[in-house]
Amino acid sequence: MRSRVRVWLNRTYAENVFFMDQLRRNPSDRAVDIHATHGDADSPVLAAADTADLEPEGLSPAGYVEYALDQCQRRGIDVFVPRLHQSAIVAHRADFEAIGTALLAPTPQATAVFEDKATAYEAMSSVGVPVPPWSRVRTADELVAAVVELEAGGHKACFKPAAGAGGVGFRVITRAPFSLFHLNGFPGPYVQLDMVVDALRRADEPVDWLVMPRLEEPEVSVDCLTGPDNRVRLAVGRTKRGRRRGFTLDEQWLKPARIIAEGFGLHYLSNIQFRMYGDQPVLLDVNTRPAGGLHQLSLCGVNAPWAAVQLALGEDPGVIEPPFLGQDYAVVSGPKPVLPSVPVQREEADVVLAPALPVEVESVDATAAVLPL
Repeated sequence: MRSRVRVWLNRTYAENVFFMDQLRRNPSDRAVDIHATHGDADSPVLAAADTADLEPEGLSPAGYVEYALDQCQRRGIDVFVPRLHQSAIVAHRADFEAIGTALLAPTPQATAVFEDKATAYEAMSSVGVPVPPWSRVRTADELVAAVVELEAGGHKACFKPAAGAGGVGFRVITRAPFSLFHLNGFPGPYVQLDMVVDALRRADEPVDWLVMPRLEEPEVSVDCLTGPDNRVRLAVGRTKRGRRRGFTLDEQWLKPARIIAEGFGLHYLSNIQFRMYGDQPVLLDVNTRPAGGLHQLSLCGVNAPWAAVQLALGEDPGVIEPPFLGQDYAVVSGPKPVLPSVPVQREEADVVLAPALPVEVESVDATAAVLPL
């Protein structure tokens, strides 16, 4: 009988409960134990794991590496999927390998390139991957100059942090004065230029933003699985247009994604996002980690998390072609249990944790509603 595989996900997104589900339902019928850690005791990933710990707060990147090595050794982790402090962790890959833990993460060079969006855009331009026009700004005057230049070209300006993930800090500039119109309905991404300029001039320190034109839909996120030999095993695009989601194998999206994944050491799972600048697809962002929506590829008959774990264990799954492309769908929310108290350890991985008291639930995005074509 093949041995049980121990996988650890550190401080990750709630959506990765589905990542965990796919590992357990792997087509190899291999037993998988999942360890999870988080700073939030109510994270659904803790409740979904076989064993779980609360992470200490305030650790430096170097301190976190020591913590991670200890976790891997004490828990017998075979494959570690790091999100928090990924750069510091991959720099110590040899230390993890020495205790028998494989890192499901890219090379240190890849994390260095893609931690900073300006550095990433410069690198992409050098290999012929189209990027939108952009400016790096740190002051109010630089922001105004960048916005004026974009507006002169007929574009709507937006900005986002040079380092960041998940759309945090993204805003669209508007010249419309603040009014009751902006207080109706749900809050949106639009922010008045004069308010931003005033905030910047009152700030105690400079910002680090990229200003660029607002790009048009569709947004296409290409999920890639790349081996340590720099060959892509899987590339599937997930399309987004409003609420509608779908899939694509169109080379206008997949070809530049392969160039990036293979050329920059994006080993294992990565997510490369594109949008439209006029009639041309351009790079939006590169995530050196599994996307929160990766599980949606199950609608194409693909179990990407398990294929990645196989690669990390040295069991090459070969090139993976989706047997079909799933129907268009929508993403809705559903409840997931959270633990009633501090994370509990399961003595046996096959025993399902059943709290004696009712537990609270947190809504997690789930692929549930399919739209008719």
